[in-house]
Amino acid sequence: MIDRNGSDQQIFEFDLADHEATRRTEVVAALGDTWDPLAVMESEDEAHRLLYSGLDAEQQATYDMLVAAGVLPASGRG
Repeated sequence: MIDRNGSDQQIFEFDLADHEATRRTEVVAALGDTWDPLAVMESEDEAHRLLYSGLDAEQQATYDMLVAAGVLPASGRG
């Protein structure tokens, strides 16, 4: 049993919310002024469309199975 009132115990607090806010601020600052999140998302959508375009019948069946299982998102079919 641990005696929480004992002199050998130290209470340590760390504010994770403050730390997370600082981390996010530093990440956005590191991305710079030219970072365009909308363009990044559009590029990722286009890459997804290209990746899953031109599938043969067997590949398409596998893709459909993975979408139905929730492994892959349904968008981006080409």
